[in-house]
Amino acid sequence: MRLIRNFVTVVVVITIAIVGLKLAFPLPEKNFSEQTLKKDADWTGPLGETIQIAIERNPGLDGVRPLGNGRAAFAARAILVREARSSIDAQYYIWQDDVTGLMLLDELRAAAERGVRVRLLVDDNGISGMDDLLAELNALPNAHVRIFNPFTLRNPKLLSYAFDFNRLNRRMHNKSMTVDGVATIVGGRNIGDIYFDYGAGTHYLDVDTIAIGPIVDEVSQSFDAYWNSASSYDAALFLEPSSEKSLQLKADAAPKTAVGAGYQKAIQYSELADRIAAHNLKFEWSEVTLFVDDPAKGLGEANSEDLIVEQLIKFANGSRTSLDLVSAYFIPGQRGAEVLEGLAEAGVKVRVLTNSLDATDVMPVHAAYMGYRDDLLNSGVELLELRALRQEHRERSLPEMLAGSASGLHAKVFGSDEERIFVGSYNLDPRSARLNTEMGLLIESPTIAASLAQELDRPEFSYRVELNEDGEMIWLQEEQDGTITVHAADPETSGLQRALTAVVRWLPVEWML
Repeated sequence: MRLIRNFVTVVVVITIAIVGLKLAFPLPEKNFSEQTLKKDADWTGPLGETIQIAIERNPGLDGVRPLGNGRAAFAARAILVREARSSIDAQYYIWQDDVTGLMLLDELRAAAERGVRVRLLVDDNGISGMDDLLAELNALPNAHVRIFNPFTLRNPKLLSYAFDFNRLNRRMHNKSMTVDGVATIVGGRNIGDIYFDYGAGTHYLDVDTIAIGPIVDEVSQSFDAYWNSASSYDAALFLEPSSEKSLQLKADAAPKTAVGAGYQKAIQYSELADRIAAHNLKFEWSEVTLFVDDPAKGLGEANSEDLIVEQLIKFANGSRTSLDLVSAYFIPGQRGAEVLEGLAEAGVKVRVLTNSLDATDVMPVHAAYMGYRDDLLNSGVELLELRALRQEHRERSLPEMLAGSASGLHAKVFGSDEERIFVGSYNLDPRSARLNTEMGLLIESPTIAASLAQELDRPEFSYRVELNEDGEMIWLQEEQDGTITVHAADPETSGLQRALTAVVRWLPVEWML
């Protein structure tokens, strides 16, 4: 009886504590002081003039320029911000307090100080250590910062999950930056050194694309919907005004580091800047469609038929000859597995590239994926798992980036029939499907889609997972010279690592991964 009483007492105390925290740290009654909307496209500056010339030569089409190389992706953002004349709208899941994060945040500061309206929407789960810097930016007359699904308890933030889990478990995973209403960057990259692939240490393979044309206005309208949504709050409601002016000081120091100097050179010698100045931007011209979740998904209130997952299932089911999927975190779920297995059994060449156990940065995701491998392989789906190549790489093209990483895969790129390709933030997992908001661009481009297919044909950056004659799983490691090594267990992993993964596989957490 004493044990039962003690248990009940503990439960009551915890319940009272949770209720007390919820009452002590409520959401503000009002999200923001006023709604704001996108500005009209500004064609007056060098960027606008150059893009307008290109669009007039390709009426009705959208121009895309893939960004596979990390330094080029960083430089593109910095250059577009520097070219901005009237507006910058950016939304990101993660913005890190590191070299590239500081440099790009300072570019936004400089733009705001020269009169550009800056709107920055960030997810509160991805701005650890950034409160003071974001408050400093937000204090500028032309800069406005909003936070998506904010943590009302700022320190320790994670304690907020105890009393507001259902809301805080839903995050804004979107990534876009739109300048002057004439150019946008959409894809899988967050803002931080690990996403821009340079210097020593761990990197992510990632992909995004610059886009111009009618699609830019659609991205701007989507940004407005998120900016003015019920999940977005003025940063000033949560961030204390910063008495220190540290942003510019920290940003000035960043390029002087060894890593920062490399990023500074990437801006200085960027082909993009030269082509803007010469009014000679090069793009792949095609039809582009924006896939984006209703921001109401951030509160669990979006209609199921309006979710990206439904659009991507239609995209996959439309494949006639081939479907190539590159996803850092791959948990197809029952419905997704049925789609892929059905396509493979119908004769469509289905290939999936995801992280190997050694390369992944989220082991529980890999553990959940393991439960689908046998059935996928038996149906004819080809599984490729990226090797964790940790040595520093030379500069890489988009196709090479898709197939080779300095550490782990982070890209989300899907190609169909070597004719269409989706580049975005969407992982093939339950979290992207039902919990996080996502976005991406569907590009009708045989050139870009075929480059993905051709790169997946190259064996040297991944393991091919197969079942041997006894039905046992094996990993084939093929080198450029044709040498093949057969592994009987997840390559480059220890027995303990594999055992822990097997244990996690049986935990009932797949729905939130």
